[in-house]
Amino acid sequence: MTNSNRGVAVLVTGGSGFIAVHCIIKLLEQGYMVRATLRSLHRQNEVKDMLSKGGISSFENLSFIEADLSQDNNWDKAVQGCTYVLHIASPTPVVNYKHEDEMINPAKDGVLRVLKAARAARVKRVVLTSAYGAVGMGNRNRTTPYTEKDWSNLEANLHPYQKSKTIAEKTAWEFIKNEGGGLELSVVNPVAVMGPILGTDYSHSNQVVKKMLEGEIKACPKVYCCHVDVRDVVDLHLLAMTHPKASGERFLATTGKALSMLDVADILKKNLVEVAAKVPTREMQNWIVRAAAIFNPSLRMLATLLGKYAETSGDKAKQLLNWSPRSNEEAIIATAESMLQLGLIKK
Repeated sequence: MTNSNRGVAVLVTGGSGFIAVHCIIKLLEQGYMVRATLRSLHRQNEVKDMLSKGGISSFENLSFIEADLSQDNNWDKAVQGCTYVLHIASPTPVVNYKHEDEMINPAKDGVLRVLKAARAARVKRVVLTSAYGAVGMGNRNRTTPYTEKDWSNLEANLHPYQKSKTIAEKTAWEFIKNEGGGLELSVVNPVAVMGPILGTDYSHSNQVVKKMLEGEIKACPKVYCCHVDVRDVVDLHLLAMTHPKASGERFLATTGKALSMLDVADILKKNLVEVAAKVPTREMQNWIVRAAAIFNPSLRMLATLLGKYAETSGDKAKQLLNWSPRSNEEAIIATAESMLQLGLIKK
């Protein structure tokens, strides 16, 4: 425990989420007072159970408050007395959406609610969890790794989830520039987040590993993606929260090397052997995925990523903040092993 953090309060939004739970663990371990928002306080025990699995034995420095990104209620109370805010909560991809605004408006309105409350409460710095979806989507003919200078192209045919992440982050930067009143902002843009699962609430990126191990994916779509371990995403959030050089900056949380889905399958096969017997060994033609996406809404975001260049650079965080992430392989295997330990994989 770091004594200098004693009494320093941090608000974590979306306290039941995959990244948020791991952030709470690290903050408690480092001696911070943590207040976490939940849309329903009925989930308190579920969150505490995940924290216990992550090694937390005392909850005396943890409290919960009910707050919803789509409502004004309680945000002033949530940030009261906090030095920092980790704004991690965000709407997850909606499969059967009728209009893109179902994802865009909650993300945009939610970030403004949090920033306005933080400004009024004289919070020092907010760290916003954005995404690679706000950096590398909709850009054609790319041949060099994406960096923090890049933005997704809102004029392109983006999936509403990617569009929501981009608009929400742009909204945050615009607010800080025009209305921030001295409030500091840092942004973390994770790629596909892997790593130890602590419960049934985990990143949608982890679903690929689960579906491969269960044999649901018979052949791999030709999609390329960079990965990062959730523990390293947490480290970057805390660096972005406290490091003097992080204010006003955005950081890609990435190991930097893009893998195909078949590469991910090969990593599972190599490391888990018999347990990975159902993991696919071949790729699927793009036209099959696009045709299936017409009838299966859950494939529509995937279909927009087929064959797209996806290399990213994590050099900024490494050089400016001395951040050092684990390898792709370690992150992916940690996901699989934790799912197996929790009995989340159907035999």
